[in-house]
Parts: sequence; structure tokens; C-alpha cells
Amino acid sequence: AASTTTTTKTTKTETEPQKRTQNKKGNVSNIAQQKRMAERGEQRSLQQQTLRGTSDGEAPAGADDPYESPETFSRRLSSQLTGCCYTYTDYSAAEMCATYGQDCESGETPSHDSGDESCEQEGLSFIGVSFSVNTASGNPYSYQLCDQFPMENIIDRDYDYVMSMDEDGWLVGGGYKSFDYSGKMPYIDSSHTELLRIGSLDVDKGGTTIDQVYEAMNSVSFAPFSIFPEYLKGGGGHHSGDNDEDDGEAPSGDITLIVSVVETYGDDDSYSVYDSFLDSLFSAMNDVNGGACMDDKDTDPHVSMSRGVKFKSSDHQNDYMYNANLEVAVWQAMYPNGVPIGSSGYASFPAGSRGNKQYVGYGNLYFFFDRANITKAFKPNRDLTSDESYYATLYMSSDTSDYYSSTTEIGFDYSGSGDGGNEYEHNPYKWKATMAMHDMTDGWDLPPNCYQEGETFFGIPLSRKSDSALMSSDSFQDQFDFENIIDRNYTYIKSFGTNHGWLVGEQIGNGAGSIVDKDTAHIPIFYTGTTNPDMGGMSLANLIKVGKRIDFGALYIKPAFVFIDDNGHVKLQFEMDPNSALAYLYDNLCKELGIAWNYDTPYNKEGVYTNCAMHASGDRAKYGCGPEGSGIGGFCPQMTVAYSARFQSDEQAAAYLDECNGYIDYWRSMYPSGVAVGTNNFCPSGGCLGLFLNRYDLFNVFKPDLGGSWVEYGESTLPPTTSPAPTWPGGCDEPHNFHLDRCFRKRNRPKASAVVWDSLGAVGQFTLFLLVFMSVTLAVSIFLARARKRRRKGESYMAFLMRDARRKGKKKKKRRKIRGNRDLEEAMLDDKSRRSKSRSRSKSQSRSKSRSARSERGEEGEERSVSGRSRSSRRSSKSRSKSRSKSRTRSKSRKRDGASPREKKDRDPSTPRQQLV
Repeated sequence: AASTTTTTKTTKTETEPQKRTQNKKGNVSNIAQQKRMAERGEQRSLQQQTLRGTSDGEAPAGADDPYESPETFSRRLSSQLTGCCYTYTDYSAAEMCATYGQDCESGETPSHDSGDESCEQEGLSFIGVSFSVNTASGNPYSYQLCDQFPMENIIDRDYDYVMSMDEDGWLVGGGYKSFDYSGKMPYIDSSHTELLRIGSLDVDKGGTTIDQVYEAMNSVSFAPFSIFPEYLKGGGGHHSGDNDEDDGEAPSGDITLIVSVVETYGDDDSYSVYDSFLDSLFSAMNDVNGGACMDDKDTDPHVSMSRGVKFKSSDHQNDYMYNANLEVAVWQAMYPNGVPIGSSGYASFPAGSRGNKQYVGYGNLYFFFDRANITKAFKPNRDLTSDESYYATLYMSSDTSDYYSSTTEIGFDYSGSGDGGNEYEHNPYKWKATMAMHDMTDGWDLPPNCYQEGETFFGIPLSRKSDSALMSSDSFQDQFDFENIIDRNYTYIKSFGTNHGWLVGEQIGNGAGSIVDKDTAHIPIFYTGTTNPDMGGMSLANLIKVGKRIDFGALYIKPAFVFIDDNGHVKLQFEMDPNSALAYLYDNLCKELGIAWNYDTPYNKEGVYTNCAMHASGDRAKYGCGPEGSGIGGFCPQMTVAYSARFQSDEQAAAYLDECNGYIDYWRSMYPSGVAVGTNNFCPSGGCLGLFLNRYDLFNVFKPDLGGSWVEYGESTLPPTTSPAPTWPGGCDEPHNFHLDRCFRKRNRPKASAVVWDSLGAVGQFTLFLLVFMSVTLAVSIFLARARKRRRKGESYMAFLMRDARRKGKKKKKRRKIRGNRDLEEAMLDDKSRRSKSRSRSKSQSRSKSRSARSERGEEGEERSVSGRSRSSRRSSKSRSKSRSKSRTRSKSRKRDGASPREKKDRDPSTPRQQLV
């Protein structure tokens, strides 16, 4: 069973000498800081004079540039806001941590130590039953492993009752697509119930290897187990800490479906079949030397449906619980004695393995490496009985409407929602700008007139390719290698509080059994909320339009320190400089896309707005976190490294932070005024802004200085979409404008053939290729068959091809000559002489044809065939009747010259007729 989470907050006390020492250091640093700020103020003033010049055309004192026109000035304005973070250049990471009010030294975080000294690393791998379904609204790659329970009927995908959830959303009911309005993680359906927690897979940490699990499972035998749905419940506090009754806000909790394994007994058996299986499984795991991290007892079967759920009100929660449990009551009526879980379809394990699809069947058990990855299916030792087969196929093969119409009441107790019976209702007007600094493992508190949450945001992409990551992801920056602040060997960290491990890319076979994700490192800047306009949000197309019009300078960032926040998440804090280009961008995003709040309303030239942004239109960077901010705004550049990290001890947590901040000092010395990140292939000039569909998917990228934008999705890049025409003088001849739409299309005009080929698509291209291939193979086959039959002895195929081509050309030429001399066939003799001549001519023609055929073919077999056909033809002409002879004569005459005089005489019965004997 999972260990309970206990969070203890402590207050660090300081002695008087410590306070005096800190105050002295603070006074010295403040004096130096004031001097540096005065010097920078003079430099900025000089830069502004240099930029703007004077009206009389003379350069200001200390400046070399003359007065610039307003057009040139506006073009260069955003470029002046580059660089950042000059105030605390000489500060170390530890000093920055103290300046920002964080604790980076004590390591006082929840250790979540299970007390088992032999297990040094907890894990999430397990053996269980899958309830995964594939639905039209879910992820198309989800498994269909459960034909019995339509799990999509017990979730609220349309947000009729639920206000928000954590970033994973519903774990059952089909998963999520990449472009879902809610912006949830695009995972496949991962609904399941655990039967045995294997835990860690690292043998050195007390875990069990996958091969050991397979060996143990293959050595035990089990019959198909029937599952009975009990009830659906809510409750179980989560990470947000907003369950305080004093603030009156909506509490967060989990939603769980309780199930049970139906226990059957054999004759004179005191243990059920399921209990006997568990005993056999534990024995088999011991026989293969299973690790100490494996649970020593089975878990209570349940299906985790969603976490960090916030309902709109207690009434909405009650309505949802009633409707969902009414569906469960229908399932109980359909399966009074439970039902084996399975499907009649096919699937491959693990997901995506090609050419390995197998029949799913019923009653399987599965090994889950992590929640979203099934690596192997284990079949039961027998087929279903007739009764089991009837119920297992009832929902998919029968009309179940009678069960739904007849079930109108819930005959079981589903209390235990965890709200203590307290009534509550979400008050959107208690929304605060600081809610933008959100815990992604919990639900949002939505602002007014917003009816659906959303995880879409503007941010800075920081992910990069790594050998340790399973899924390939593009490199968006070369400046920071975050592997240096990751504990891959689990020297300090014991486990994680969620199914997610390191967010900068997880390893294949990681001992903790965390979801193997690609690198998703990023800095969120502005959360835009849902992309569903009908629920108060803004469409993705409109977000891109507004983003293209915002003129911002290159975004410089500078790491400050690594710390652990109040929720136990490991984060990398970047300096918050209210005078940087990043701050300027945040100000403009609030002005154009922020929600109307405190008499401030947004404005943008597109005239499109949202009610679901988590930032106010009047918010500014100067209200953000850090010593230069007031702490009442939503601007605080941070990167989440890991969720709910559980350290082995406080000492280990302090040692981990010390190691990380030592490397942060190296980065701070390398980039004293920050750095605009990028690569040679992605944003080579550095400092680009990204629009993320969710933490997983970067969709659109915007270059600084109105430099254009392009689609960057699914590890592919499309040319710039629509961007303002050249922003540098010189038009498309200016290298700075090469990347703009107008110049890109002008310099990279595609060929017409390439456009036609691309328009066919993958299916059309394959079809055309297949057609050409079949035509070529057919022509080659016909040629080879003809060559084998007519090729001369010792003649090569190429020589036969040339000879055959010449012979066909002569034949065509001869036929054209005969058809062109039809006038020679006119009657020149009387009828009797003409018939005599015709007979002699027929014989000579027949002999000449036979000789011609023999000379052309050159093979004795074919000579006999041709002469045989001639003799057969002559014999048949002797035995034919008079009427058929007349018909043949008329037909041949018509073919030669139409209605000739000879045809008219042949039709006359009085004309004497002669036959060859």
C-alpha cells in the first residue's frame, strides 16, 4: 500500500549575532547595489539619447549616431530591451536563494521514508487489471482492453460539474488528444487496478528486475478473475493546501472507483481461488529473489480516476457523484456476480511495437512498467465458461438499454466524499493574480465567466535531446545542460509523489517506475487558459494572431538558484528583472490578453479576448516575485524540475540542493547578464517565445523584433505562417528579413512538380508508386514470356528485343502499303477469268503465308502449327454448306473494298459457282 504523505512546515529561527551579520552584509550589498544601479541608469539614459537623438540632427554628448527617424526608432525600440539581471551579478546562488526568501540550506522536506531500511528506492511498477478503453473523444492510441465497463460514462469530460483537475485530467475514459481544449497531457487511457505493487526495478536499491517478474508470473497458474464494481467516491486531500475552511474556497481531492475481485471457492477449500493465487505469486517472487521494495501484501483494488479535482460547488459534486454511481448501479445490475475483464480485439505490448499484435482475450493480468506503459500480458489457464462468456460479451453484443431504463435507484452507500458534509461554492471574484504561480498537480481556481480550465501558455522552450530520454524531442537550446542538476542514480531522492519523474526527460527502465516522458523543460510566462471560445476562452488561431503582433526583444534569462517549494516540487528559479525584455513581454501580454480586473480592461488590435487567462490586464512584471517585485503579481520565471520529490532524509535533500546550486554558480559566472537561448537550427539568433498546447507539446514559435513565426509541432517544423512584412530597411535583400513570410516564399519558391507531389499525400504517393511498379512488372513479365517463346537459339534477350522491335515496324509499314492501294482491286477481267485468277491467287497467297511464317518464327514446332492451321482451314472450307460459303465470300468482299461488282454477282442465284476440289 502506498505510504501516507505528511507535510511538516517549520520556521527557521535566527540568533541575534546572525541577524546583525546578515544586516551588515545587507547594508554593504545595498550600497554597492545603489552604485551599480546609478551607473546603469546613466548608461541607459545615454543609450536612449543615442537612440532618439536630438531634433536638430546633432548627436547627443557621448553618442556617435545622428538623430534617427521615428520609423527607425520604433523598429529598434524592442531591440534595446535585451540582456537582464545586472543588479545581482555578484550574488551566488545561495545568496540569491536567501534574497528571494527561499530555504536552500536546511533540506527540511518530507522524506516519506517507509521505514524499510532494505528498500532504498520506492517504485510504481505493478501487476494488475486494465480497464482501458478507446473512445472517439480520447487518445486514438489508447488500448481497448475492457469491453465490459464503459468508463467514459462516469467522467465529466464536458465540465458540467468539475471546475478543474491536475494536468493529467481524467486517467480513465480514453485519455486525451493533443489538441484538447483543456490542454491536458496527451496520454493514453491508463485506467487500472493494482493487485501487487512490485515497486522499484533497481536491484541495487532493493528492487526487482522485469525478468524476475516475468519468470515469477510465468510459473504461476490462475483462472480468469471476475471484477465487481462497488461504488465511486471522492475525497482525499491533495497538494494545493486550499482545504482550509477559513478561505471558503473549493477543496481539491481525488475521484476513485472502488472495485473488488470476486472470490470463488473450490470443493472443501477454505481459501478462495484469488487468495491461493496471491500466495502462489508471493512464493514465486521469493523464489526468483524478489527485492525488498515489493509490497508484502496485496493492495485494495481500486481505479484512480482523477487527482486534484475541484468542483464548482458542493451541489455540483453531489450531482456528479449521484449520476456516476447510478451508472455503477447499472453495471451491478448487468453483472450481478462480477465479470472477467477483457476484449475481443487485438493489441501489441508494449504500445507501438509493430508486427506483434496479439488477441487480447478475457481475464488477463498485465505488468505495468508505469501507469501508461503495459509491457506484457499474462493469459489465464483456461477459457471462459458459458456463463462467464455471456456476461463478458453482454455490453458489446447486446442491447443494454433495458438495464439503463430499469435502474432508477442506487442500492448501495457511496458516502465518503471527504468534504465532511460542508457546503461550498467557488467564488470567482476571489481570484488573485498570484494564482498564476500554480501547482500543476492540483486544479485551478478559475476567474469570472470562465467555465473550463486550460493548460495552454506562452513560455520559453528549454528542452533538448538527451541520451537518457526515451522519446526523441527537438533541442531548443544549447546553453544549459540540465542533466547536471538531475539525480539519475537516486543518490539523494527516494521516489516521487506522482507518476511523473524528472520532467527534463526520463530514462527507459528507471528504477522508480516513473512515466517515461520526453524532455519537457520550459519556463511558463503567461497562462492563457482553455482554447474553447464557448467556455470563455480564446481559440488557438486567435492566440497566434495576437502573439504575432507583440513586438518584444530577445528574451534573456539567467538562472538564480534551485529550491524546493512548499508543495515539495524541485524548481529552478530564474532572476526576475522587471526591466528586461522578458518583463516587457509579460507587461504586453497582460495588456492584450489579461482578464478584465480591478477596472483594467485588455486591448489588442485583433479584438479577441479571453476570460480564462490566469493573469490580470493590469498586472505588471514589477508586481512579481523576488526582491525587485512586490509579490502580488503573477510574474515569476521558474522551471519545474520534478513534482513532489521525496528525499531519503533532510540531510540528503540539503546535499542535493548544495550540488545543484554549485552548478548554478557556474552558469551565473558564464552568463553574468543572462543569455538568449537557442540552437543553430532552432531560433539561431536566440530569445524566442513559444506557444505551448500543454507542458508536452510546443506548437508555435515567435521570433523577437517581429521576426516572424512558424509552427513547431511533433518534431517537425513548417515555414513561417503569417507575419508582418519586413521590419528592417532594405526589403527582402536584407539578411535580417530572410526568415519572414514574404521573403521566405520569394527565396524558396517550390517547384510545381514538388507541390503536386506533396498535394497527393502519403496515401496518394504510395498509390501512384504502386501503380507504376505494377505497370513496369507487367510489361517485363509480358516481354519475358514473349521472349521465351520466340527467342532464337543462343539469342540474347537484348538482341531479341531489338529484332522484335524492327519486325513490328516492318509489319506496320507493309499493312499501310496494302491499305493504300485498294484501287488495284477494281475489276479488269470477266467473271469467269476473275474467279479462276482468284482461286490461283488464293493458293499462292496461302503458300507464301506459310513460307513467311516459317522464315519469321524459325522454329519447327511453330511451323507445324501454322501449316496445320492452314490445312485445317482448307478442309473446313470444303465441308461447309453453300449458304455459309456465300456468307464468307460476302464478308471478305466487304472487308476488301466494300460493295464491289463481284459481291453483287455472288448474290445472284443465276450466276454459276465453282468450288476447289
